Amino acid sequence: MALIETKGLTAFYGDFQALFGIDIAVEAGETIAIIGANGAGKTTLMRSISGVLANEPGAILHNNTPIGALPAPDVLARGIAMVPEGRKLFPSLTVEENLLVGAYGRKAQGQWTLDSLYALFPVLKERRRSPAMALSGGQQQMVAIGRALMSNPSVLLC
Repeated sequence: MALIETKGLTAFYGDFQALFGIDIAVEAGETIAIIGANGAGKTTLMRSISGVLANEPGAILHNNTPIGALPAPDVLARGIAMVPEGRKLFPSLTVEENLLVGAYGRKAQGQWTLDSLYALFPVLKERRRSPAMALSGGQQQMVAIGRALMSNPSVLLC
């Protein structure tokens, strides 16, 4: 049984169809890469799986349960986290506050805590009290990834 699966996934922005019948199956522990030109639908696929874009319920399955029509907070609560394009950090919050926001929507036990993230990204520990927007672009990306990991997801979309 696939951890996450799409079946004939389509997605629209108004009248514009961005995805045409996408079938993907990802097993637990597996990593896949979606590559393609700008405008090919990579971001739309991620937004669909994460619940940012609504779909038909059975077009997306998580552990064989239809989730295509669930809103993003419910998808996150099931353990699917997305690192948004462009990082989307909260500019008024510190690095540590941005990381803690990631644990807010899902109280799951797992390996990802502030300590484990600081071990993975030591520079974030050094800068934890700095405004998130004062970091370099690469450091901001570390915060965005860390924020998603703080929910201890079973599926991480980057």
